[in-house]
Amino acid sequence: MDLTAADHRIPLSDGNTIPVLGLGTYTEPWLTSEGTCKASVKIAIDTGYRHIDGAYVYENEHEVGEAIREKMAEGKVKREDIFYCGKLWATNHEPERVRPCLEKTLNALQVDYVDLYIIEIPMAFKPGDEVYPRDENGRWLYHKTDLCATWEVECHPYFTQPKLRKFCQQHDIVIVAYSPLGTSRNPAWVNTASPPLLKNELLNSLGKKYNKTAAQVALRFNIQRGVVVIPKSSNPDRIKENFQIFDFSLTEEEMKNIEALNNNIRLVEMLLWCDHPEYPFHEEY
Repeated sequence: MDLTAADHRIPLSDGNTIPVLGLGTYTEPWLTSEGTCKASVKIAIDTGYRHIDGAYVYENEHEVGEAIREKMAEGKVKREDIFYCGKLWATNHEPERVRPCLEKTLNALQVDYVDLYIIEIPMAFKPGDEVYPRDENGRWLYHKTDLCATWEVECHPYFTQPKLRKFCQQHDIVIVAYSPLGTSRNPAWVNTASPPLLKNELLNSLGKKYNKTAAQVALRFNIQRGVVVIPKSSNPDRIKENFQIFDFSLTEEEMKNIEALNNNIRLVEMLLWCDHPEYPFHEEY
C-alpha cells in the first residue's frame, strides 16, 4: 500500500475513498475553551489532514465547520477534499430520530453533506433531547434498540482485533480505529489498570530506530495494515507530529513483533455505564 502525505486515501466498497489518517475532535465541552477545536482543525488542514472525525455530542461541530469554511475561502481546500465523519448519539437510535439528528450536524457544520455517519456507541439511552438522561435518583435511563451494525471499533497494538479485521477484509469493510494511541486515562470510561501504550519498550525502540516517537510508530502500524486512524489532539505540535508517518515504513518482522503485543486489552470499557442491560456491548469477533 503506497501511502504518502499528499495521497493517503484508501478505497471503500461503494467506490468512494477515505483518508487513512484523520484528526479526532473529541473534547469534554465543560473543560475546553471556545475556539480550541477550530484552531486545531485549521492547523490540521494546513498540515495536510483531509479527514476530520467529529460528533454533535462533542458540542464543537460549529467550530469544525467554521474552520473548514475558512480554509475553503482561503483556497486551501475544496469541500470535496475534506472527509467528515459525524456520529449518531445514543439518545437517537430510534429510526424516526436519525434524520433530525443528522440535520443538527449539518446545521452546525453549515455544509450540505457529511461523508460518513456512524453510530457513536452500540448502546442506547432514553430517546429525547437530553444527552445524558437520568431519573430523579440520578440513575441512567437506558433504552433497548436493535442495532444492525456498528462500524467503529477500538484498535491499537494492545488490542489489534485480528478476528474482526479478518472478517472486515473478507467483506470489503474498512476499519476506523478510535483510540489508536491508547486514549486518555479517565477512570470513568477507561481501564486504567492497563499499561500506557506509548511507554511500550518495543514501540519506543522502533521510534529510536526511525527517529520517530512511539505514537508515530503505533499510527504507522495501523495504517500500514489498512486501518484508518483518528488520533485526537488540540496540541499544534502533536497534530503535526501525528501526520508525519508517511516518510517511513515498518518491516514485515517489525509488523509481526508489534502484532505480538496484542493481549486483547480493551482500554475503553465505558465503566460508567456498566449497568446497561446490553453491557458488555463490545463483542469480540
